[in-house]
Amino acid sequence: MAPFFALAGGFAIFRLLGLAGIDMLDDWQTPLRWALALMFVLTGTTHFLPGWRREMAAMVPPGLPRPELLVALTGVLELAGAVGLLIPRVAPLAAVLLALLMLAMFPANVVAARHHLQLGGRPATALPLRTALQIVFVGAAVAAAF
Repeated sequence: MAPFFALAGGFAIFRLLGLAGIDMLDDWQTPLRWALALMFVLTGTTHFLPGWRREMAAMVPPGLPRPELLVALTGVLELAGAVGLLIPRVAPLAAVLLALLMLAMFPANVVAARHHLQLGGRPATALPLRTALQIVFVGAAVAAAF
């Protein structure tokens, strides 16, 4: 749920700052991009924390090679995407690519939920809630792109 709180809370804070007079945040799309960037810094960073990395590697669907390398690669892509969201010229492309990345990584969340894996020492989010969150996250990325 931490990614959701980062996205929703970040959006609320950045949007309020825009309404308070910070011109660069005085629309809805820029605060959304910044909130997504905050969310992806949070999630991307966890890919490199030792305990999290092992737990995420266990989520990688069977048959995919080198789970720990895939976890590192997706972490790098999340962090690069977060930076891209903050650069106005490339933000729409970064948002689209992050939406595609989230769709590509969703099977790992299915594995985690179906096999009752742990993430950060807590049970993985149940599949119905995780699916709803995924729709929100992908929808936010698409909205940030267009």
